[in-house]
Amino acid sequence: MPDWLPDLIPVNSWPDFMYDVLYKVFCKDIRDVVFRYFDHEVWFYRDREDGKEAIFWHLTSKKPKPIPRRKKKFYPPDQTHVSPERLPDLPRCARLRWVRPITEHADDPSIQCWDYLESNRKVHTYVWLKDHDFVVIFQRIDNGSRRLITSFYIDYENKRIDLEEKYMNRIT
Repeated sequence: MPDWLPDLIPVNSWPDFMYDVLYKVFCKDIRDVVFRYFDHEVWFYRDREDGKEAIFWHLTSKKPKPIPRRKKKFYPPDQTHVSPERLPDLPRCARLRWVRPITEHADDPSIQCWDYLESNRKVHTYVWLKDHDFVVIFQRIDNGSRRLITSFYIDYENKRIDLEEKYMNRIT
């Protein structure tokens, strides 16, 4: 593990106050500091959900999964997702402290970074600590700054393949 990478946050147990602990880390490491991707400012929208910045939830939880068609008969007719709310993603939570250091060390040989033109015509910047299966994703803005979108631990081979394909089709 690179020496500039902080230890994982212990999240094996999930006490009621765990989101408060993670929010303090988020404020200290991301919200209340200015950090950069190479020479470009990193920022995020300050809109709030459930009393915290929406980006906090993207960095610590997974969005609800749609109910598979074959299982819809087991759910109420108006329910569209397995869970109505985002659920904690323990691997993301454990690596919350990694977002800024990975971004600030994007020139490290252990990191792969590239820009990719998404199907919605927006350019996303991927910063992938490949050997540790963690990626930070930004939207590249015309002035060169980067808007933080999300980060996550890669726990499925299909996601690794998807990132490899995006890397092979990168624009820069």
